[in-house]
Amino acid sequence: MNEIDQYILQFPEETRDILNKIRALIKEHAPDAIESIAYGMPAYKLNKKPLVYFAAYKTYIGFYATPSGHEAFNEELSKYKQGKGSVQFPLSQPIPYDLIVRMVKFRVQETGDSNR
Repeated sequence: MNEIDQYILQFPEETRDILNKIRALIKEHAPDAIESIAYGMPAYKLNKKPLVYFAAYKTYIGFYATPSGHEAFNEELSKYKQGKGSVQFPLSQPIPYDLIVRMVKFRVQETGDSNR
């Protein structure tokens, strides 16, 4: 069991399911990304550059696609609580997996991986 598995296992089953789905989507759309723990959360790097991070909290999932990744989707993210380079997806609402996929794809392109 690796660090990401251990991180995910500490949450309730419903939250684990969400985290596992986000993880799978990242791995599907950024298969060359290196997976690790950074800042205490699952983190992905591509071409030695930060790609995205995610984390679970009591009432929301935090998704971090760097400031540029969030600026590119500013309008769609506007209905969520945000910080610079971060967004909170409330656990009380459906998680916007399609938006997460588009953000990951944007970041893959932005980090210079032209194969996807």
